[in-house]
Amino acid sequence: MANPKRSYAELLDEIESLKKQAEAVRKAELGEIIADIKRKIQEYELTAQDLGFGEQRRAPARTKDGRGSVKPKYRDPASGKTWTGRGRQPIWFRDALASGSKPADLAIGEG
Repeated sequence: MANPKRSYAELLDEIESLKKQAEAVRKAELGEIIADIKRKIQEYELTAQDLGFGEQRRAPARTKDGRGSVKPKYRDPASGKTWTGRGRQPIWFRDALASGSKPADLAIGEG
């Protein structure tokens, strides 16, 4: 049991002292652990991929609104502007449809 005659301030001082001791022991142990890991990596000729640190599939990049980027589907032949086919139709797309073009005529890669 704790000594009831010790003050709150004395206990806080002891806590700080113990924290410092614990950090020193942690650093000493960490050095030994890292050295052991390095020895085993060399001994077993392990690679970063063997340890799960190699190339990993990354999630697709996200835009500000949290949605992934989408490749454009349509291109304006006059200006070169593009549209993904999502959201409101751009003015150039609406104008092209109004003048008789079909979406397939403006599709990228479908000539």
